[in-house]
Amino acid sequence: MSDMTHLFEKIAAGEIASHEVYSNDFVYAFLDINPLSRGHTIVIPRNRYETLADLPDDVGAALGEALPGIARAVVRATGATAYNILQNNGREAGQVVPHVHFHIIPRFEDGSGLQVRWDAGELKDGEHLSEQIRNAF
Repeated sequence: MSDMTHLFEKIAAGEIASHEVYSNDFVYAFLDINPLSRGHTIVIPRNRYETLADLPDDVGAALGEALPGIARAVVRATGATAYNILQNNGREAGQVVPHVHFHIIPRFEDGSGLQVRWDAGELKDGEHLSEQIRNAF
């Protein structure tokens, strides 16, 4: 694992300084030090789980409960006109810190914030694939 492995745990524990915006027993949210736009906020579980699939249900529920309120607060505080929520799982998906985290990235009329390129394909085996996913669940 990289030297980034325990970065967010240290931030949540106060061992590394951060600009906290929200905190409870399960969740910690803070301003990104390399923001894509003003108000870019990172939301993490206090304990390290590498991907979303690794989260225990209670921690996932706590994150799901906290995210909407944090997003509303970021929008209100920054005057953003919109926002993106980004969450990457695994190195191939762009995950740099191996700790589940959500980015709340405010968008403004000047175009600042997350820029997304979406190269959509065509669904060819929907019936078979949906059945496989249902069975895997």
